[in-house]
Amino acid sequence: MENELPDIYCPFPQQTNPHVAHTRAHLDSWTRSTGLVHRDSARERFEQADFGAFVGMVYPTANAENLDLVADWFVWLFLVDDQLDDGHLGRSPDRVRDVVALMRTVVQGTGAGPLPDEELPAAVVALADLWERTTPNAAAHWLRRFAWHLITYLTTATTWEAGNRANGVVPSEETYIAKRRHTGAIHVCMDLIEIVAGIEAPESIHNDPRFIVALEASCNVVCWANDVYSYEKEQVLGEIHNLVHLVRHHRGYGKQQALEHVCAEIARETERFLAAEAELVTAYPLLSGMLVPYMNGMRSWMRGNLDWSRQTPRYNPADVSQYKEPQQYLEPTVLGVRQD
Repeated sequence: MENELPDIYCPFPQQTNPHVAHTRAHLDSWTRSTGLVHRDSARERFEQADFGAFVGMVYPTANAENLDLVADWFVWLFLVDDQLDDGHLGRSPDRVRDVVALMRTVVQGTGAGPLPDEELPAAVVALADLWERTTPNAAAHWLRRFAWHLITYLTTATTWEAGNRANGVVPSEETYIAKRRHTGAIHVCMDLIEIVAGIEAPESIHNDPRFIVALEASCNVVCWANDVYSYEKEQVLGEIHNLVHLVRHHRGYGKQQALEHVCAEIARETERFLAAEAELVTAYPLLSGMLVPYMNGMRSWMRGNLDWSRQTPRYNPADVSQYKEPQQYLEPTVLGVRQD
């Protein structure tokens, strides 16, 4: 039941972006033109999730063009993730290796493979469009970091997670927590703060231990809150890659005790973020024009992810039966690999 979920501590204000309606319309058009969503059942589920509202909550200050861009990234990440998490492909590393290789060629600037465009999986076509729109004015060091985070997401999701599922491996909490920041693609989303805010953080800031702690803590908060809200759905699917599940497995906790434990850990990570943020802003007063919007971007992510998770039917425990038949909503053309 939904009322069993403990309250998640979040001291940041609710916000939303004024351009959400525009972005919803844009997403409808973009997902059709790229072929990411076209079947009626998939379209209905996509519209219910309301990614336009989600992106408006986590990037509340983005202008209309940037909100459309990050919304497209969201949709791409979520739809690829669904293919890997909900379908058979996430249990078969060999079957997605070729499409990941095609994606890598887009990110590395070596083209989109030898096939004619019409034969490319929809996810590769969409990624080529996203890459072209995201990277023209980006700094070289940002681009390297973003590309590494994107490829690490793809390879971790398609090899580590899929390998665990195929071999019946239950990871330790420690290993899972480190990998979760990659399988959740949250580093990709945090990188986009710089694009949306029109800021450029120098390498020295990214390498500062206080920045690293703030980023790691905010990423953990987002990922673990997602695990709390998606726990029921993932239990239906037999998914082991969920912190609540792993806490129950390794510690012998009951469901409610495990949920409360994870929510308490989220509160601790939120406090760890706040302490690192305060130290960082104090240490670099001359860089406040860049650091404040960056930290605000992380705050918006923690708050917006929580608000969206509470309202989207995607994680509604009363509605988890929809996930028992993922072939009803997964588009086979997204990755160009048959699910059966």
